[in-house]
Amino acid sequence: MTSLRSGLPLYQLNTTFVENLKWQLALEYSGIGMWEYDAAAKRVYFSEGSKQIIGVNDPNFGAHIDAWNERVHPDDKETYYSNFQDHLKGLVPMYENEHRVRCEDGSYKWIRDRGKIVEWDSHNNPKRIIGTHTDITYQKQNEIKINQSLLLATEHNNKLKNFAHIVTHNLKQHAANFEGLMELFDDAESRSEEEEILSHLRTLSSSLSKTISNLHDIVNVQNSKNLKTKKIYIADAIDNILEVLDIVIKENSATIYNNIPRKLFLYYNCSYFESIIQNLLSNAIKYKHPDRDPVISIDFYFDKNEFQLTISDNGVGIDLDKYGKDIFGLYKTFHHNDDAEGVGLYLIKNQIESYGGRIKVESEVNVGTTFTIIGKNKKV
Repeated sequence: MTSLRSGLPLYQLNTTFVENLKWQLALEYSGIGMWEYDAAAKRVYFSEGSKQIIGVNDPNFGAHIDAWNERVHPDDKETYYSNFQDHLKGLVPMYENEHRVRCEDGSYKWIRDRGKIVEWDSHNNPKRIIGTHTDITYQKQNEIKINQSLLLATEHNNKLKNFAHIVTHNLKQHAANFEGLMELFDDAESRSEEEEILSHLRTLSSSLSKTISNLHDIVNVQNSKNLKTKKIYIADAIDNILEVLDIVIKENSATIYNNIPRKLFLYYNCSYFESIIQNLLSNAIKYKHPDRDPVISIDFYFDKNEFQLTISDNGVGIDLDKYGKDIFGLYKTFHHNDDAEGVGLYLIKNQIESYGGRIKVESEVNVGTTFTIIGKNKKV
């Protein structure tokens, strides 16, 4: 006896049905669902395995051709459709995509979706496509955990590098000041001069102790997600930094205007704030114009959303057309100073960004430079 529909013997049809059922069951026991796109019927047939993955019980699921498509996560749809079209156009031998699908309970699962055209119509258009669904949520979650661990390790590594740079820069200035004062002390011609230098040494010693204390605070919070912050009265903190730079300021006949009102404060990491301001002021003095004494202005502006701290100088300036893209790069230098290391601006940028802020620069060669630190105004 033959089948009137296919012309094949019934025993052969039964054998084919059993084979198909066997493969479908094998896939579903492996947690893999099956789907079949039927162009003539304009619908997609989903196996119980596919429906179970997303918790669907509706036997007619797929009668609407976009039943699955509408559940694909919005952020994944563009790639999802693009990968499928690439296969339909013959650009790839098999369709494959990983996307998130919304389940019946509103949650999302990650699916590896594969398919292949198995039959064409008389016009060479896809008539039947068969594919599989594999739940890869667990693997994706593990990938996320691994990536988070890598990011955490990288973050800790960057913190260590950052800390090393802070130590180098903060203590280097103190060491230079001590050396300068000791040379002045050796050349002192009177007791009063020696007493004045000793007074400077005491101030510098006190500042060094404070710097070391601040660095100790950083060590204590390196393993913490949030950097330790303190209430900083901005004008007073800058005055303290100016005391540290006192010798350098006098040697270069620099004039520095601290225009910040005394009542203004913000919450910041003390060591970071000291490092950022000290580096910017040191650079403003170091890169002074050869034909004039350095004049530097420090200003502060804020609204309910942001604060801006600006440090402006009348130095040699930076050719931003030439160096603008590299100005905050590590080991990038733009002048011919022997002690230029290309670390300071890189360090400053990283410290500011660690607080969700940013820094920008405006400069004109032979006119001067303005650095603007912009941050979130949480408490000012």
